[in-house]
Amino acid sequence: MMAAYAAANALHAEEKADTGGPPDAEDRGGVVLLEKNEKLGKKVFITGKGRCNVTNACETGALFRNLVSNEKFMYSAFYGFDNYAVMDFFEKAGCPLKTERGERVFPCSDHSSDVIAALTKKLKKEGVRIRLHTKVKRLLYADEKITGVLLEDGTTEEGEAVIVATGGLSYPSTGSTGDGYRFAKETGHRIKDPGPGLIPLTVKEEWCKKLQGLSLKNVAVVLKEEKKELYAGFGEMLFTHFGVSGPLILSAGSFYSGSRAVKGKVGAASLFIDLKPALSAEQLDKRLLRDFEENKNKRFKNCLGGLFPAKLIPVMTELSGIPPEKKVNEITKKERQDFAFLIKNLQLTVTGTRPIEEAIVTMGGVNVKEIDPSTMESKKIKGLYFAGEVIDVDALTGGFNLQIAWSTGHLAGESSVKLKISRS
Repeated sequence: MMAAYAAANALHAEEKADTGGPPDAEDRGGVVLLEKNEKLGKKVFITGKGRCNVTNACETGALFRNLVSNEKFMYSAFYGFDNYAVMDFFEKAGCPLKTERGERVFPCSDHSSDVIAALTKKLKKEGVRIRLHTKVKRLLYADEKITGVLLEDGTTEEGEAVIVATGGLSYPSTGSTGDGYRFAKETGHRIKDPGPGLIPLTVKEEWCKKLQGLSLKNVAVVLKEEKKELYAGFGEMLFTHFGVSGPLILSAGSFYSGSRAVKGKVGAASLFIDLKPALSAEQLDKRLLRDFEENKNKRFKNCLGGLFPAKLIPVMTELSGIPPEKKVNEITKKERQDFAFLIKNLQLTVTGTRPIEEAIVTMGGVNVKEIDPSTMESKKIKGLYFAGEVIDVDALTGGFNLQIAWSTGHLAGESSVKLKISRS
């Protein structure tokens, strides 16, 4: 949608410059958007649990620090249409925005449908011809130049430029079924094997299931593959029937999924949870001393209410090795210090990720070495462009993946018109 808008907008700006006025209504619509679904924006509709985390209000340079793959490739795209430009775009399109914790930007209405409506409004204003229920079978090209696309019904759409913005493999019910990878392969492009990004982790420990549904805020995690640190972060996590999830874990999942070293090695990574990251080990020990002193005549299992949520207390008691019925005043210094270590290093053995169908984004995709980062055009086929998740670029949670979509789509759209002008 963003690519179609940017192409149409740039095309009409050029036509206006050439003719001294806006193009006639019947001449508009040099851009066609082919959508195989029954409506636009099905993927956008489900993002952010239906609220749509449009982008992030961080300073623009911070966008790069939140990328997981191919940071340098995004330089032109991000600076050409950055997060502030995205916010301005939607505000002017009639979708007021608000900024929440972590600089996450959402529509004020909390409805992703308003984001889709704003984009649709822009598309219609620019005269983009939208074809729903239209599935592309393959790309058409000759002499290393794109000529159009062949549709499933046997008809063709001719064009001097084609932008492939088909998404990845996550949430296939929205239409992301890997079509773009096939189009790219058929035109001679290399694909980095798609894998799940922003994905929950499965773990070995059975005690995790006892905590199903428990959400922890303001915790820190470190993901390690043997001694190598893959990821470290701070935020919110959730225990599930299969392991762990939540924003913090989803980001860790991208680094686990992206590590070649852990692929195929069950249990090759460990996740360490610091339940009290605001306290140093020494401060935590003093806190335990104070709590134990205040509850010295209580049993161990009954003195932890100030430290943990109720659901976590039986698990932490069991893992501590301290008998739950033991009087607090009988706990030894070593037992207390070992308990403090457990609190700051609660360890889980990672066995894998959930299936790619459950991933928020797809890692991997069209090799960035075969795409011009200043235009998003293929280096192999003239007039062929790629945008969004189909490219081997992905980011952490917080609106950064949608920013990749907006920026690469906008750049591809504008660049496709420059190609048309250069050929004229």
